[in-house]
Order: sequence, then structure tokens, then C-alpha cells
Amino acid sequence: MKTDFDFPKKDLIGPVVFRPDFNNFETINVNQAWSLFFSAGQDDKVLGESTELGKFFTNLLIAVGVTGTIWGTFFSNLG
Repeated sequence: MKTDFDFPKKDLIGPVVFRPDFNNFETINVNQAWSLFFSAGQDDKVLGESTELGKFFTNLLIAVGVTGTIWGTFFSNLG
């Protein structure tokens, strides 16, 4: 049986954030950040290259926080 897989790097398996060739103090985009969050640090390209989905998740998180704050402010004194 012949395989075409050649994995020369010893750091190939494991979280991407601990690989020596990742980031090098470069800024990451929104999709990379959310991809690392959703994949628990395993892959930084789960959401692809387009930033619209990452911006959607960021805006959704902000909206949930603002809604929760407004909800708590207006409905905390009803009792």
C-alpha cells in the first residue's frame, strides 16, 4: 500500500496557536479569531477568508450584550 501523505513537521498535530510558524506577533483577522474560538484552537481557517461571517459573529455578540444590559436595566425593578 502506497500513501501520498508526507508529514515532515513534528508540530503538525496539535493546536495551531502553539505551532512555531503561527502568528509571530502578526495581527489576525476577525475570521481567524472566531475560527480559533469555534475550533478550540485547532484551526484558524474554519470560516474561510472572507470577513463577513466573522463580523456577523462579532456584531451578534455585541447585540446580545447590549440587549442583556438593557433588559436588566428596565426589568430589574419590576418585583
